[in-house]
Amino acid sequence: MPKVIIFYETAKGNCPAAKFIRALPDTTLSKITAALEFIEKTDHPPHHIFQKMSGAHDLWEVRVKHAKNIYRLLSFFDGKQLIVVTSAFQKKTQKTPRQEIETARQRKADYLKRKETT
Repeated sequence: MPKVIIFYETAKGNCPAAKFIRALPDTTLSKITAALEFIEKTDHPPHHIFQKMSGAHDLWEVRVKHAKNIYRLLSFFDGKQLIVVTSAFQKKTQKTPRQEIETARQRKADYLKRKETT
């Protein structure tokens, strides 16, 4: 079953993850875009591209490696087919920084709260 990927927007319409990604070099942007399109079209994407984060409840991460850099896009499911990307960053350490996980959780809570009121 195909999935749809969207980017989290703040109440003011800012899209932090998309802004980060758009600022990357074109070749990196293309690689990330291809990974997202693959996830949308594939029922069961491989774990090295998309997997549930351990110890982060219901957050998922998209993993993209380009050149010598590693990028992560943190996300969550809204229903069975909608994936909401909350944040994106260049990974520089072995573990995902706690602050990135906390930011993703806060944005998820904000998204769900605003969804309830609309």
